[in-house]
Formats: sequence, C-alpha cells, structure tokens
Amino acid sequence: MVLGPEQKMPDDDASGDHGDSASIGAINPAYSSSSLSQSLENSEEPFATYFDEKIAIPEEEYSCFSFRKLWAFTGPGFLMSIAYLDPGNIESDLQSGAVAGFKLLWVLLLATIVGLLLQRLAARLGVVTGLHLAEVCHRQYPKIPRIILWLMVELAIIGSDMQEVIGSAIAINLLSAGRVPLWGGVLITIADTFVFLFLDKYGLRKLEAFFGFLITIMALTFGYEYITVKPSQSQVLRGMFVPSCSNCSTRQIEQAVGIVGAVIMPHNMYLHSALVKSRQVNRANKQEVREANKYFFIESCIALFVSFIINVFVVSVFAEAFFGRTNEQVVSVCKNSSSPHADLFPEDNSTLAVDIYKGGVVLGCYFGPAALYIWAVGILAAGQSSTMTGTYSGQFVMEGFLNLKWSRFARVILTRSIAIIPTLLVAIFQDVEHLTGMNDFLNVLQSLQGWQCLIALGMSFLDCGHTYHLGLTAQPELYLLNTMDADSFVSR
Repeated sequence: MVLGPEQKMPDDDASGDHGDSASIGAINPAYSSSSLSQSLENSEEPFATYFDEKIAIPEEEYSCFSFRKLWAFTGPGFLMSIAYLDPGNIESDLQSGAVAGFKLLWVLLLATIVGLLLQRLAARLGVVTGLHLAEVCHRQYPKIPRIILWLMVELAIIGSDMQEVIGSAIAINLLSAGRVPLWGGVLITIADTFVFLFLDKYGLRKLEAFFGFLITIMALTFGYEYITVKPSQSQVLRGMFVPSCSNCSTRQIEQAVGIVGAVIMPHNMYLHSALVKSRQVNRANKQEVREANKYFFIESCIALFVSFIINVFVVSVFAEAFFGRTNEQVVSVCKNSSSPHADLFPEDNSTLAVDIYKGGVVLGCYFGPAALYIWAVGILAAGQSSTMTGTYSGQFVMEGFLNLKWSRFARVILTRSIAIIPTLLVAIFQDVEHLTGMNDFLNVLQSLQGWQCLIALGMSFLDCGHTYHLGLTAQPELYLLNTMDADSFVSR
C-alpha cells in the first residue's frame, strides 16, 4: 500500500514513537489496503525499542548546533563503533602491520569512511521509518528470501561472535599466565556477558556509560603501546593518505581484503538502525527528524574517528616493531628476556606470523611484561564490549526477521546459544597458540557476507522512496544519496 496525499498519519502518542503503525504498510508499495488493515487487526506492532525506556531530547529554540542535544543523542553511535574495535579488527590490524608495515593504513581509512556512510544510511532508516532494518526486511520480502537473508546474517553474527568470545578468552589466558584454558575463558565470557546485558535495567544511560568506559580502556591501553613503541609519524601519515601497495604479495592483498571484512560488518547495520530508536523523536515533525539525523551523524563521525585512531595505534605498533622480523630474531629476544613463551615460535628465518595471543607475547618479549598485560586488558575490553553488542545484534535480527514475541530472557538464551555452541567447540578442540588461520577465515567470511547487507539496505531505501510516507515518489535514489530533503514526509 502507498499512503496517498489525502491520508494522514495517526495521532501522536505519549511515548514519542509516532506513526509506527503507518510504517507497516508504507514500507512495501506492493501492499494492499486489505493487507494493511489485516496487519493492524492482528496487532502486528513493530518493536518500539529493545530497551524499556526512551531518552528524551531537550527542547530548545532552533539553532544550528546544540551541545545539549548532541549529548542527548550520544550513545547509539558509540555502541555501534564497538564493532570496529572487536578482537577480529584488532587481529586484522596487528597482522596488517606485521605483514605490510604501514602500507595498508589507507585501506583501513577508506573502509572506515565507507562504513560511516553505511551506518549513516542505517541510522536514517531507523529514524525516518521508526523500524530497524530487520523489521523492514520482514515486511518487505516474501518468506523464502527473508529466511535466506536471516540465515546469512546469523552466519555473519556467529563468525563475528566466535572472534569476540575467543578474543576475551585469550585475554583471560594471558592475564592468568596460562592458568585459565581457552575453554575456561569462553565459559567466563559467557557468564559475565549475561550479567552485563542486564545493566540496562538500571537505566539506558548507565549502560551506554559502561560501553564508553570500555572504549576508554581500549584507547588508553593501545595508546600506551603506541607511545612505548614510538612509530615513525611520517610513515604513519604516508601510509594513511598515500594509496599505494607497491610490490605487495598475495598475502598482503589478502590482508587488505581482511581489513575490509573486519571493518564493514553486516550485522552492525541492523544494530545501528535499531539503537537509534532509543531516542524519543516525533517522526510526524520533520524538524525533529532532521535534527535527529544530523546529531546521529555527528555522533557517528566522532565515534568512528575514535575507533579509527585506536585501530591506527595497533597497526602502527606492529608495523614499527615487527614488520620484517623473523621467528629466529623473536626467539632470541624472548630468550634474553627470560620469557616462558620463547618456544612458541619456530627457530627459523621465516617471517614472523602473529595473532592476538602471539602479539601479546611478542610485545612482552620486546617491551617488558607490562606491555603484555596492558595488551591483554585492552583485548579483554574489546572482546567483552563487542560480545555484548553482538548479542544485541542477534536479538534485533532474530526478533525483526521472525517477528518473535518471546520474553526478553528467552530471546537472550536462544541468540546466545546459536552463537556460543560453535565457539565453545572451537575452544575445546583448538589450541590457543594456533588460531591465526581461523581468524583470517572469519575476516574473509565477513567480507563475503557484506554484499547481502548492502542489498537489503539499498533495496529498503529505494522501496521506501516510492512511498508518500517519506515524500519521495519521483526520485527515490535522491533519498539514498541524501541530495534532497528526505525528512520532509507528508505533513499532518
């Protein structure tokens, strides 16, 4: 169904979630009037928000910019940015530095910019329609394509979750000097994730502050490594702003693909489009929608800038200290520092291969035990925070695609079980010292899965553009490109 100009949006309600019922029929122009009325009769209401509360936005006289409003909108972008700092990204960063030096920093920058644009589209979709991406897909696609798309997103979530949980387990193993095995660290991560996930019962802002605290820990720990190693600033800037990869080998090109897969995660679009619904925005007021889009974009820019700097810290540390190193050189240094991990590397002249675990060991050999433990604390913060946001992603995706009406606890148990079972099996049967190949595979998997999210997001925008609900009946592509006032939908 398409809402015609003569049709009005429903009256505002006190919750601030205005006009959601109209969104059901406005998403797909192929819907008929009978299908819309049937949906309303069946009370198939879209989920207002996963959280129990919505953050009120302070009312002010219109101005170009307000720090009070920016602060009120701050939160969803930083939760979204944690996906750019998960253990999979950290491993991709350190391998990029160790394998290609500073050469691939421009790939990281470009991938982050593309990620920002995609997150911008996802946030706009959530703000303007009042539905997150999974809910839009549920209403837009027939059953079979919808199920296939859901399974592909779940596969991406499982792959990401394996990296996140195992990253936390590796950090616990390093901090305990090997006393806690990998599978034990996985069980600990599962347990504390359940505890942290219910922090929002004490207030959504407290939960967002907790995530901000974890991001601060990552910035401080990886920043400490950066200051300790003292990489060449000219090399960092050149690698970042001069796109080139002269004499790059196949391994370095594969690493560049892995960077893209680690940064642009399909499930993160679903997460961001849902998180923006936690702010109270009157969608019938085009001025409020325009302001929400503006402040969410500013917040996303700040959040992804912070995540990019943290990623640059990791790449630069390993590019400066370990690019071109051989296993024999590392073994010699580890033996001289009396490291118990000297036998971790073969004594040959092959190029050093590192992962999260070996990276911490090598830092400890070259820069002392403090570097190892600070590295482990940063990895633990990255793994714990991304595991929590990954769980939220899984819940949004499952409840949106399948229109689940389960209790919150049941949804947490189900989504956690789907992702944790394969992770626990890997932890039991895989040695902590030989996980590099698995992480490389999972990063490439994320890269290959990215196209399905782009299709879903792009088609959702183009389809929404055909409706009078968004006021773009003639040129829906302009809404996608943001070259016209996409927030000026039908006045009441």
